[in-house]
Amino acid sequence: MGIKKYKPYTPSRRHMTAVDTSELSKKEPERSLLIARHSSGGRNSEGRVTSRHRGGGHKRMIRIVDFKRRKRDVAAQVLALEYDPGRSARLALLQYPDGEKAYIIAPRELKAGMQVMAGPGAEVTPGNALPLEAIPLGTFIHNIELEPGRGGQIVRSAGASAQLLAREGVFATLRLPSGEMRKVRTECYATIGQVGNEDHDAISLGKAGRSRWMGRRPHTRGIAMNPHDHPHGGGEGKSGQGNPHPVSPWGQLAKGFKTRKRRKGSDRYIVKRRN
Repeated sequence: MGIKKYKPYTPSRRHMTAVDTSELSKKEPERSLLIARHSSGGRNSEGRVTSRHRGGGHKRMIRIVDFKRRKRDVAAQVLALEYDPGRSARLALLQYPDGEKAYIIAPRELKAGMQVMAGPGAEVTPGNALPLEAIPLGTFIHNIELEPGRGGQIVRSAGASAQLLAREGVFATLRLPSGEMRKVRTECYATIGQVGNEDHDAISLGKAGRSRWMGRRPHTRGIAMNPHDHPHGGGEGKSGQGNPHPVSPWGQLAKGFKTRKRRKGSDRYIVKRRN
């Protein structure tokens, strides 16, 4: 997939780009794999705003994705590649011999008409899911489980891939997209290949309205507010942020301050921190 540009017949079209969707072979999603999504507008159960700058946007349905690859040692045919409004990656619609259908995250080389399988005996080809103990060292993988049987939790966004570096005892060492080196149990499943739609991060929205379609509302700078609304507010004219360091509206340091807990249980699995 490449980047599609538009003719500049309006100012907003001049810099707008989108991903070419000619490879997507199905426009309507599979109805049996949809559930309704109710927009919260950033409000909690009491009606208070707990996540700012959210609201509006186009209506969406949630696609039920099989992150666990439940059917093992059964080959499934890829019926179509589809768009998912809730994620940056594309989805592949699978059909098993018994007629059951399922969605998986589509790797880069996967095409409609190909076959994929999950299980320890599957071939090491894009779209197949295997336990880490059965994957050759150096292979690029995605949709990786952190606990056996829980389903893929990490490396699921467009263009992402991790690399299997080593195996020692019951643990395998992975290099994640962030640069972090992490241990994962060898019985955890992962899918072969890099996630598709790798051009997603090169898209230029082109206008504010396209951001509103996605449910993102305008974000007011703290420096433009009054002192009682934000620590950066106040002052005569353009006076700078006012604080010694950039902070959030509630005073939390906003740049470079580590917010991860100092004694987190998963620290023992991290071999090297992210870049």
